[in-house]
Amino acid sequence: MISTKSGQKIFVTGGAGYIGSHTCVELLNAGFDVTVYDNFCNSQPEALVRVQRIAGKSLQVVHGDLRNLTELTQALKNSGATAVIHFAGLKAVGESVEKPLLYYDNNVVGTVRLLEAMAQCKVKTLVFSSSATVYGAPQQLPIPESHPLSATNPYGKTKLVIEDMLRDLFQSDSSWHIGILRYFNPVGAHSSGQIGEDPQGTPNNLLPFVAQVAIGRREFVNVWGNDYNTPDGTGVRDYIHVVDLAIGHVKAVQMLGEQAQCVALNLGTGNGYSVMEMIKAFEAASAKPVAYRVGPRRTGDIASCYAQPDLALQLLGWRAERGLPAMCEDAWRWQQKNPMGYAAAGSVMEPH
Repeated sequence: MISTKSGQKIFVTGGAGYIGSHTCVELLNAGFDVTVYDNFCNSQPEALVRVQRIAGKSLQVVHGDLRNLTELTQALKNSGATAVIHFAGLKAVGESVEKPLLYYDNNVVGTVRLLEAMAQCKVKTLVFSSSATVYGAPQQLPIPESHPLSATNPYGKTKLVIEDMLRDLFQSDSSWHIGILRYFNPVGAHSSGQIGEDPQGTPNNLLPFVAQVAIGRREFVNVWGNDYNTPDGTGVRDYIHVVDLAIGHVKAVQMLGEQAQCVALNLGTGNGYSVMEMIKAFEAASAKPVAYRVGPRRTGDIASCYAQPDLALQLLGWRAERGLPAMCEDAWRWQQKNPMGYAAAGSVMEPH
């Protein structure tokens, strides 16, 4: 367990989401007091009921939108937080192509408002949820933080704009403590099976789709392309257990408290697994067959993408500990216990 100064207060935007909820568990376990600010547009309040049950501790919940500066500033002030972890954002690549203005408004404008609120409240420690999408098509593997930055869709572009904005902010005022965490492919769930990934509609990510096929919600997995230059012809990605990712955020908050800086860090395992390896591993974990069909490559997909994670080990003392079997076993436990996600949950917490 990670320990911290008891009672340090932290403000978590988007804390009811997939990565946010797992991070809230780790923050509570580490002794932080947590306030979650969320509009629940893509998440369920039930997730936070379960976070508190898992941790055996309570947190504060404020129902609000980042773009409402008055409400946001008041909530941040009331929380007494000394640091912010910023998860809140829309994240579906396809939807971002169809509705780019929605993504720029929610992700970029929302972050501008958050930074304004932080400046008003004199809170200058921020951990930002970025993405490996800011690397575009990899020019080298594994991908180091120094890799050239580019983005191929509006979702990725919003992450890159926010990163640039944070670097510009630090350039103008070097008293900020900013950590930019670039995630690779988060998967899995808490080992309790109480919280996990609950995609709305058709999953955008591979593992929830595989899990829904295994449990009988979907007929088969589409494998987009089996003619890539990879060991088995299917796309290779760096999958990281969501609990490892959550622990990385706690370590980042602790590290940033020590000195003013603006630093970008990869959070990944440094290993790549192919689509077919993921399907086989999930079959082993679930003891269920996972039907799949091979289709043509999707436009914009790349053959391989995996992290060079050494800087996170050096600066945070963090490395991913959970392997592929645990990722699949934990995802399957969540899927079995919650076949329809949080939607079927009986208890509902009224946000205030």
